[in-house]
Amino acid sequence: MSARRALGDEIYETLLSRLISLAIAPGSRIAVDALVRELGVSQTPIRAALIRLENEGLVVKTHNVGYSAAAMPTRDRFKQIYDMRMLLEPYAAAEAAQLMDDAALAELKTLAESMENVSGGNAQVAYGKFALQDAKFHAWIAACSGNELIAETLSRLHAHMHVFRLRFHSRVTEEAITEHADIVKALCARDAEAARDAMAHHIACSRDRMAPFFDNL
Repeated sequence: MSARRALGDEIYETLLSRLISLAIAPGSRIAVDALVRELGVSQTPIRAALIRLENEGLVVKTHNVGYSAAAMPTRDRFKQIYDMRMLLEPYAAAEAAQLMDDAALAELKTLAESMENVSGGNAQVAYGKFALQDAKFHAWIAACSGNELIAETLSRLHAHMHVFRLRFHSRVTEEAITEHADIVKALCARDAEAARDAMAHHIACSRDRMAPFFDNL
């Protein structure tokens, strides 16, 4: 990896961790010049990171204003996100169980393992990395379902990133890893029904983990 790419990734992960952990408050303006001074880098990697975060739904760019952190989903929006996920993702997992080849399964295992191995001295950065890998894990299953419309719909929700902002806690990662393992096991067994059930269970557990934390915002 080039030094330029490594710096860009480092800046991205720094900003991601701050957004996920709410160190950058929802709706607050993100001043590029202030970040330049704080992080000791030029505007180029910062703007590149902000563009990536905008694509992931965590940052909003407003004309003549600049960048700001995306607002938190409302309680109704949160419910709608999980209703949509429950409708689409178990079906996508069942389809993927029948369509994924060995290479696709190997990639899924790699994504699952990367979440198990996320660690480091900075817990916020590690949590941000986990949220990113979680989004990739679910997106990969959706992509492997063979239904492009489902994959596109889920990607537009930006559901995973927003949901992770509700609670910065190790329990979120620990329980998700166990649930992911059940999904991977079912997919590797080519068991469509088990994959559907494992995904539905994971989504229900994720919803139940996060829902109480609207009261703390």
